[in-house]
Parts: sequence; C-alpha cells; structure tokens
Amino acid sequence: MFTRPAPKSARAQMKFLRTRERGSTKSLAARLGVSRKTVQRYLSGASTKPNKRLQAALVQETESEWQPQVRAQARQRAASSGGLVISCRAYFGLGPDGTSDAGRVRDIQVAVSPSHAAAIIVAQEEGATESDLHDAVAEAIADAYFRQGGGGRAGLEVKFADVEWLNINF
Repeated sequence: MFTRPAPKSARAQMKFLRTRERGSTKSLAARLGVSRKTVQRYLSGASTKPNKRLQAALVQETESEWQPQVRAQARQRAASSGGLVISCRAYFGLGPDGTSDAGRVRDIQVAVSPSHAAAIIVAQEEGATESDLHDAVAEAIADAYFRQGGGGRAGLEVKFADVEWLNINF
C-alpha cells in the first residue's frame, strides 16, 4: 500500500514532519510535545538518538502522515472493484471424516470479492476484535474458495481454525 518506505532516522522523520507542518518548527515541536530547540537539534543533525517517548511520537506521527492518500486509494480500489487476495495456512473442515471434504490443514490463496473486501476493511478500520476479523476473513475464504460464489454449494458450512499464517494483499 506504499510506494516508498517511510523515513527511518529521527532526522529524516523530523524533516518529513516539518514539511507537513509547512516548515514551522514551532508547530512541529508542539505536535511532538518537545521544545522548538529540540526539533532544531534533530534537524541540524546535532542530536540523533531520541528518548523512547520522542521516538514513539516520531514513529506514530510519521506513520499517520506517510502517504495517506495512497493507502486510502488502495482501500477504495479493494472495496469497490479489486477485492483482496488472501493467502493462509489453516485448518478447514467441510464434511465428515473419511471423505474428500474432511477437515485438514490447507494452504489456500484466493481472491475475494469486493463486497467481502469492503467488510474486512470496514471492520478493521472500526477497531474490530481479532475474533471478528477472523470471522470476516473465514467467511470471505469460504465463499470464494469452497462455495465458489454460491454455485452448487451455497449452504456449505466451513470450519476455519488453527491459523498458522495469514497474509492479506490489496
């Protein structure tokens, strides 16, 4: 969702944030909760290692400002037309033991519909719990992979558990 990496050093982060504050070291200092002199020391390179509180503030503020329009566009594209690609390794159970649908650990990579993508993105942005997100992802995988969009297996119940890894790409 990013086109280039965010600044890592304290000086680079200060420079980036100063541009977001239209060049004002005074407003940047107020935003970070430090003195104007502190901001100037980092910008000049006189100081390089911020304390834990300042480092956390720099990271948080940089991440909140770093290419927000690129992330917003990627979310919009996924929710409207592009969908998401979900890759995972987890236990999926579909049917009784001894059948080809018996539960087992599977590696799955599947493109999910924009409607499922929108539901996952909205839930994540609204601060859904991990369990709620797990359920939304499970439903998306079940629909796209096992039910194939409702064709022939619309009522199929899918058990999704023991997730070893999960990647979601826009």
